[in-house]
Amino acid sequence: MHILLTGGTGLIGRRLCRHWSAAGHRLTALSRQPQRVAALCGEQVRGIADFAAYGDEPLDAVVNLAGEPIADRPWSAKRKALLWDSRVRLTERLVDWLESRSQRPAVLINGSAVGWYGDAGERPLEENSSAAGEDFASELCLAWEQVAREAEALDVRVVLVRTGLVLAPEGGFLKRMLPPFRLGLGGQLGSGRQWMSWIHIEDQIALIDFLLRRADAAGPYNACAPQPARNRDFTRELGRALHRPAVLGVPGFALRLILGELAVLLLGGQRVVPRRLLDAGFTFRFPELPAALQDVLREQH
Repeated sequence: MHILLTGGTGLIGRRLCRHWSAAGHRLTALSRQPQRVAALCGEQVRGIADFAAYGDEPLDAVVNLAGEPIADRPWSAKRKALLWDSRVRLTERLVDWLESRSQRPAVLINGSAVGWYGDAGERPLEENSSAAGEDFASELCLAWEQVAREAEALDVRVVLVRTGLVLAPEGGFLKRMLPPFRLGLGGQLGSGRQWMSWIHIEDQIALIDFLLRRADAAGPYNACAPQPARNRDFTRELGRALHRPAVLGVPGFALRLILGELAVLLLGGQRVVPRRLLDAGFTFRFPELPAALQDVLREQH
């Protein structure tokens, strides 16, 4: 199978490249720095700078994970425009390019996030149980998914992967949390009652591969472990895994003051249930948080 990835040099993309290269698939990665693709993703992976550079080769699948990190800095107008362009506008260019091709892939797996649901409080969220939220992250995910679904008119199967917080030893949100927690300075954010929907990186890779291979998989899938955790419980488990106290929380007003609108990502939450994956027969290797944290932290040493 020949697979084109956007965002192939990111946390999930790099893992997918290694996984699929080992399985014998051919891989091409779209990157602003195509010369770095082989070093980051593997020597077998070809890097291209734009869709036209792909050429006329047959294409079996597209995995669209491109996007600037959403939580790296406050959402200024300039930052919002960059986030929008790197997801929505790039996906518009992708769909236009697919339309221009005489041969099209069977499937488009499009990245999204549990932020689609907005701050949903206590409600359990299955794929068909809620409308999108109303904050910027929700609007971004909604537009991203809507543009990707335009490929359905081209007879392309479209899968929308709504990912939670990815636990990985080599990066992601956990990398930013670890320094204060290792110093014993970690703790809950705000009330600590907000839900955190998380997933181990190995399960994330396995479920994307699972959805790629299932010809009947289409529409949204919640890419989260079946047992979300409240922020206070997550931080307690992280402290326990590091053998450090986790009692120095950050008040909500301080986060709002420092981060502005971005604070909604930390103080709000989603109690997400991966109903469609479970119903399809996907088995999570790390369904419970303590074991997932232990595994990720063990890999760091």
